[in-house]
Amino acid sequence: MPDRDALITGIGLVSCLGEGPDAHWAPLNRPGGFQPAIDYKTFAPYVVHPIAPLEYDRQIPKKGDQRQMEPWQRIGTYAAGLALDSAGVKGNPDLLARMDMIVAAGGGERDYSVDESILSALPGAPNPEVFLNERLQADLRPTLFLAQLSNMLAGNISVVHGVVGSSRTFMGEEAAGADAIRIACARIESGQGELCLVGGSHNAERPDALLLYEMGRLMLKQPYRPVWARQADGGGIAFGSLGCFVVIESRAHAASRGARPFARIAAVATDRCRRAPGQASANAARQWEQIKPRLEPGSVAILSGASGAHAPTTEEQSFLRDLGLAVRGTATAIGHSLEPSFPANIALAAIAIGRGALFAPLDETEAAMDGALRQVVVTSWGHRRGEAMALVEPA
Repeated sequence: MPDRDALITGIGLVSCLGEGPDAHWAPLNRPGGFQPAIDYKTFAPYVVHPIAPLEYDRQIPKKGDQRQMEPWQRIGTYAAGLALDSAGVKGNPDLLARMDMIVAAGGGERDYSVDESILSALPGAPNPEVFLNERLQADLRPTLFLAQLSNMLAGNISVVHGVVGSSRTFMGEEAAGADAIRIACARIESGQGELCLVGGSHNAERPDALLLYEMGRLMLKQPYRPVWARQADGGGIAFGSLGCFVVIESRAHAASRGARPFARIAAVATDRCRRAPGQASANAARQWEQIKPRLEPGSVAILSGASGAHAPTTEEQSFLRDLGLAVRGTATAIGHSLEPSFPANIALAAIAIGRGALFAPLDETEAAMDGALRQVVVTSWGHRRGEAMALVEPA
């Protein structure tokens, strides 16, 4: 039913490139080619895409609220405020009381001094398992654990911005962000909701996160290379600090309040595999067959959420090459952000649709698209599991 279409009526996006649609569109189309925003020094030999300077007071006016949030919560709460402003619902208690919220969140941040102490002493402990349990029980503060709860981001958004409808928090890295978008659209299309705030955030500037993923030999080390080019050297993830929320609204509800949509989410499919060779491609092929009949030849491009992790990124690169469409690997520009990576690419797709053009290639392997852009297929294969595909088109 057309009046149940899932429309994007608000975008709140913050990353290494800045905040908002214009701050992202301009560097993506910089004359002379894209120049990534990268921190080479703080976590050397690893590279990260740091969050651009933000005036948190603009969206989180109380200093006390800011102080009790971890960085990822501040980034997410700030991005949520931008999305509500963009949609024209900020400060409207009637709309906010009926707004659902679906957040894709990680597991919070850690006490670095405790971690360093335990990791330093653990190799020499006579009984490592007993030592670890004793130290965790004695050293971790209850307040630290409470701050790490994944639903704290949703709680902070409710407190700061007054979004007090139903609330759901999903965990599961990239797949969490994809399912958050899918379920929001499904609720709107089925009539179970009219207005939903969806997204998440990620703080890349964390030694504990870099350690965790480097244990799986997943991190990119210097020198920095674009996401596709680095596969020849074994790949690697360059994390990006990022917050992204979108307001998704039924067409009927948007029309009733005169909201101007950015774009429409026409389809979303999610799945997961065990990452045996070929399984991710098989899932993506099934998703592509669902979306392909909707496509308008000559006006379609792909925004890929490829993480840079070697096995899935190499497999996705091969899959996308066979489709014969212009592709942009957005991790080259904004880094990989796990939970909010899919919502961020949905937002970038909506921004591009609104301008009727695909932004410039991010490296020499990506082809230009000269014609008008009418549809964007957004993909995500996760760094380990989780395959997703969505179609974004004009509202």
